[in-house]
Amino acid sequence: MAASKTATLTLRIEPEIKEALQRAAELEHRSIANMVEVLIREHCRVKGIATGGTSNNKRAAKGATS
Repeated sequence: MAASKTATLTLRIEPEIKEALQRAAELEHRSIANMVEVLIREHCRVKGIATGGTSNNKRAAKGATS
């Protein structure tokens, strides 16, 4: 199975939020990009928003359940 392509997302956030994101990512041994994806997937799951299927990333799946 071929890997799906990813999209680039550029955003601006408060420095304090970025620092908190970095700490959260470090605690879960994730990259910042992966942590953002996990947080978005979890938010969508809670709100009942479809995300187009499940992630192939086992770490993302693990993080979505905590």
